[in-house]
Amino acid sequence: MNIKIAKLKKTKKIVISGSAYLQKEMHQWRYFWNNRKNHSVIDFPHSIKNKNFIKDYPRIHKKFFLNIAKSNVLFVANESKNGIKGYIGAEVFSELAFGVMQNLLNNRKIEIILAQMPSSQVQSFEEIKLWLKLGWIKIWNRSRIIS
Repeated sequence: MNIKIAKLKKTKKIVISGSAYLQKEMHQWRYFWNNRKNHSVIDFPHSIKNKNFIKDYPRIHKKFFLNIAKSNVLFVANESKNGIKGYIGAEVFSELAFGVMQNLLNNRKIEIILAQMPSSQVQSFEEIKLWLKLGWIKIWNRSRIIS
């Protein structure tokens, strides 16, 4: 009897990083990634109700970083915000840096992709340029199909 077993392609685990204030955009990115073959979003920015913020933030924050550590792709959905193109705030930069450090210190191979080049108005602009030059991160090419 000749039984052929189809080789299953491993699902890439995606974490989306970005401003939690931009929920519409985060849901659009989540929809995009979840509808790509062999991709699954395991975490994304959540909006926390003000009355629960102090109680919920530490738990949600810890879970988010743990998910970055086990992801295959960290996608930084750096949408424009406050009139700044490709906005990256302190929180998102910390998530981006954590992903880079996972690769450098723990020999992970997390693919780190920014949705767009940030404006020079972004506080971490010089570090972003350096990390791009070093190949630690890349800018998403919308015309490229990510495998």
